Amino acid sequence: MAAARSSRRNVTIIDIARAAGVSKSTVSLVLKASPLVKGETRERVAKAMDKLGYVYNRGAASLRRARSSIVGMVINDLANPFFAELAIGIERALQNSGYVPFLANTGESVVRQAEVVRSMREHGAAGIILCPALDTDAREIESLTSPGVPLVLAIRRILGARASLVASDNVAGAARAARHLIGLGHRRIAYLGGAERMVVRQDRVAGFRQAMDEAGLPVDPSLLIESMPTKEGGFGAMSRLLALPERPTAAVCFNDVVAIGAMMALARHGLVTGRDLAIVGFDDTAEARHATTPLTTISVDAVGLGERAAQMLLRQIADGEPRLEIHVGEARLVVRESCGASLPTRRVS
Repeated sequence: MAAARSSRRNVTIIDIARAAGVSKSTVSLVLKASPLVKGETRERVAKAMDKLGYVYNRGAASLRRARSSIVGMVINDLANPFFAELAIGIERALQNSGYVPFLANTGESVVRQAEVVRSMREHGAAGIILCPALDTDAREIESLTSPGVPLVLAIRRILGARASLVASDNVAGAARAARHLIGLGHRRIAYLGGAERMVVRQDRVAGFRQAMDEAGLPVDPSLLIESMPTKEGGFGAMSRLLALPERPTAAVCFNDVVAIGAMMALARHGLVTGRDLAIVGFDDTAEARHATTPLTTISVDAVGLGERAAQMLLRQIADGEPRLEIHVGEARLVVRESCGASLPTRRVS
């Protein structure tokens, strides 16, 4: 009898995983009541635990995890509604996971980014989701990476960085935006916003060029205008565009915030968005949907991308070892009034 009790005390999650026909990380997720596990899998693991006589010591588990209950969310610009929606998705996916989100806004500063990541590691963060600040490069990502602390990049791809990534399909999305404007009869189309050094802008401009090339239309370099990805940046970019001797009839914008700033500039000049100049954004934030002139845009589901990033991080934490995963979310065109289309609201693929 004593031998039997000793055997029961020595049952491990590896034994349970073997008996249930699942991975040890799945068993760990079941013990943490994670929503990532399907009901039938959870039941199979529970039956294996009952059969083996496994008793989960939550007190001991709490002691082991006392310094690892935090998940860091490092966001580059919370003033942008897109990143606020992304943070909501991350927080939603962390509910009932046993991890508490710790949010920090870097304000596009790589110095601040390094400070908050270091602080999170010092406070025992179990993992970090990072929306990289402007000018973050692969060396910076490497310096932020700590053994045993998983890191998932969100939205901004960093060339050469070895890290998991959740992002939108920037090339395909921008191509859809440009094709839509071309289909409405526009031939002189601008691209507004973002800095050339941003990989996201490079990808979106590549998609824009792809659609223009397919239609046999030239891309006028004077119509590719850089700016900060903000309302102020969009306002300034559109103002420069309107000062050109021959202005375009339409513009694809780096994101919704830039597009709204551009529409404000049009209004300041006495022009009507959609009638005098068509505008398409990128992101599909709540602000885009409720703008004075509802914004035609590329929808990338910021909340869903945040949830995916959190799920990816939770898997790495459960595995206890790094893994490289890439998720590229769909980018769909949502047609509203800012492009001048006759139907106020419809979706096309």
